[in-house]
Amino acid sequence: MTTVSLPDPFPLHGRAYKRDPYPLYEELRAAGPVHRVRFPSGVTAWLVTGHSAAQQTLSDSRLGKNHDLGNDGWRARASIMPEPQHSQLQVHLLHQDPPTHTRMRRLVLDAFSARRAEALRPRIQEIADALLDELPGDADADADPDADGADLVACFAARFPFLVLAEVIGLPPVLAARFRREWGKAVQPVGPDDPGRGAYEELLRGLQGYIADIVAYKRVLPGHDLLSRLVAAQGAGELTGEELDSMVFQLLVAGQEPVTNQLTTAVMALLRNPRALDRLRAERENPELLARAVEELTRYDSAFELTTWRFPAEDAELHGTRVPAGDSVIVSLSAANRDPERFPDPDTLDFDRTQGPHLAFGHGIHFCPAAALARVELQVALGTLLERLPGLRLAVPDEEIEWIPAVLGRGVDRLPVAFDRPVCPRG
Repeated sequence: MTTVSLPDPFPLHGRAYKRDPYPLYEELRAAGPVHRVRFPSGVTAWLVTGHSAAQQTLSDSRLGKNHDLGNDGWRARASIMPEPQHSQLQVHLLHQDPPTHTRMRRLVLDAFSARRAEALRPRIQEIADALLDELPGDADADADPDADGADLVACFAARFPFLVLAEVIGLPPVLAARFRREWGKAVQPVGPDDPGRGAYEELLRGLQGYIADIVAYKRVLPGHDLLSRLVAAQGAGELTGEELDSMVFQLLVAGQEPVTNQLTTAVMALLRNPRALDRLRAERENPELLARAVEELTRYDSAFELTTWRFPAEDAELHGTRVPAGDSVIVSLSAANRDPERFPDPDTLDFDRTQGPHLAFGHGIHFCPAAALARVELQVALGTLLERLPGLRLAVPDEEIEWIPAVLGRGVDRLPVAFDRPVCPRG
């Protein structure tokens, strides 16, 4: 077996990298499928980049997701969510292996099935329209040079996925109204020596208390919804208390923040590719084109830039590279989705691609269980934005858009936009 020839790990952080990581991914792919990389916390990992290597790695049974498999060095720098939250909130599906993963996953599959997602499409459309009805009546920043226009994240992209999620999982309105958006950032841990550590720990305690309130509510007032079924499963001994809390945590965070981010990456991609945007506008009544566009936009710039950690239980050979037991392995879904060996001319946004599925929702047993719902959400959201916000454009220069500094995800936290004329309610 060989080792990587690079003398030092590649840094995967910084403003320039987060704004456009694709030149670095192109360089890494050309040099080989596996590379040593370093994240802002100082943790290092083995990064897999090519499409074929990524697909194989995502199905590699030698690589486990349970944090207990990580070595001491990884735990010291990456597994830094404090106790008791780490033990109580970090045993969800993304951190489990069979048979535990199989047992837990089957409890959520029906709620996120393609059939259910399609049945919810009319309600999802109502949610999108209601949010756009609340936008300022005139967001033409060109008419007022000092105006930033409407922030599409605050007004729509951050609210829409949460309202859909609340419908899907059965989150009562009284509790939905109490949810704080910053809780969705709890998967971006702050190191023990960071000045923001105290605020981060307070955020976790608040979220944990919120989850306890959800569980208590569903014990007293159960319904025919996913949250009620999970609480009942815990009562029947099918889940431990920690597994229940952790699954609710995953639903609240992974069930909405990635869709928010994917909406922002999709809108940014369209605004940077005016021909593609014009085509969608001209054919916005064509559902087949919109569905293809969502797939291509998700491939082109995925909100899941990198997967969560995987670990070999024993020393392993990974695509020609020796990976010691307990070292962390991460797959770059974004790099795989821009692999020219899989997708010709990968840096071009092409709604007519015929090369088959991308890896933006993962692959193998950890394929995103809510992928069908996310696709419907993205189709409804983008279609509605194109219909209701004619002339949609950035209200600030592109270079002023700040990309989130998250380790694993891509997106923007603020997206000032303008449009040509007042929003008109549907119908």
